Amino acid sequence: MVRVDLETAPFMGDFEIVERKGTGHPDTICDSLAEEYSRALSRFYLEEFGKILHHNLDKAILVGGESSPRFGGGEVLQPMEFTLVGRATYRYRGEDFRKRIEELYHETVRSWVMENLPHVDVHKHVVFNLKVRMGSEDLTELFEREGSVPLANDTSFGVGFYPLTKAERLAYEVERFLNSREYKRNHPHLGEDVKVMVVRDYDRYRITIAVAFIDRYVESVNHYRELKARIQADAFIKAREVVGGYPLSVEVNVADNLQRGSVYITVTGTSAEAGDDGQVGRGNRVNGLITPYRPMTLEAAAGKNPVSHVGKIYNIVAHTLAREIVKGFPVVENVHIFLVSQIGRPINEPQLVHVKVWGGLTSEDLRDIEEFAYERVKGISDFWREIVFNRVGVV
Repeated sequence: MVRVDLETAPFMGDFEIVERKGTGHPDTICDSLAEEYSRALSRFYLEEFGKILHHNLDKAILVGGESSPRFGGGEVLQPMEFTLVGRATYRYRGEDFRKRIEELYHETVRSWVMENLPHVDVHKHVVFNLKVRMGSEDLTELFEREGSVPLANDTSFGVGFYPLTKAERLAYEVERFLNSREYKRNHPHLGEDVKVMVVRDYDRYRITIAVAFIDRYVESVNHYRELKARIQADAFIKAREVVGGYPLSVEVNVADNLQRGSVYITVTGTSAEAGDDGQVGRGNRVNGLITPYRPMTLEAAAGKNPVSHVGKIYNIVAHTLAREIVKGFPVVENVHIFLVSQIGRPINEPQLVHVKVWGGLTSEDLRDIEEFAYERVKGISDFWREIVFNRVGVV
């Protein structure tokens, strides 16, 4: 069932809040590791058995460690501990391969940390645990049930929207800029734990950034002050590219007390070394943002299987479909998408596909969008390839 509604009221009001938790934020680390392992496990299943077997690895927690950061270089006193919990198939067709998927887990998560958190020593700074069990018989049987289209393993919903507002682009692009390899080459003191909060008050934009500095590259409080001022200036320039001439302010590490020498320095570049813990599902939605002024879902997409878990698939597809509608129908100014599943039904037969559109559309336009959405949703059963082979992300 596809329903298309033309909305006449403005889709966004006078105020807006947008947040993005960057690569090294503890919640983003949890999402990234869960998703990275789900993808690796899916590829393993495909290579070994020709299909993806049942798994859901969407529960994880990162217990922060203890550290003693100091100007010029401190130390980690007690390591962080990451534990991934879920269901995974490790017995199939008479073969038991639990040891192999455990080895794959350690290879995958260590590789991600080394690639994305270069100041974290995977052998000394973090302990990795995997707690998996076989899935329940009913859900495993549902997953394995023969048919050309996978059956939804949950009754859930997904939401999406497009295009992004200036505030949404600000949060996303400023974090991506500060965490880019190019920027890090000239600013090695900047850690990966970068969080950006954007508040729009009518046409005024206020950006608050939290940045974990790497202590070994910071000589003193005065040096820290200089480095922070540079980051603030660069972030302001980047933000100005997005908002144009609208009023704009950027603040960095506002909790610092320079007189007392209380500043945000870390050994590893993430607050998880001592100041914070992490959990799957508490961070960015699948479009990389936290947007309380937009439709949202509490589903934790990271780590869920990409074949039949609608908590993952529907959210990614909703954002993808919203983008395609805006790009395919120039008269559309903005789109909100809602998809609702029913457990046991084919994933390409949602209970409801609700498309809310803004713009100068005619009745014919609405019919065309309805047909377009219907055809896209009918092809949803092949979307797992986009997820498994890393063409779409969830953080």
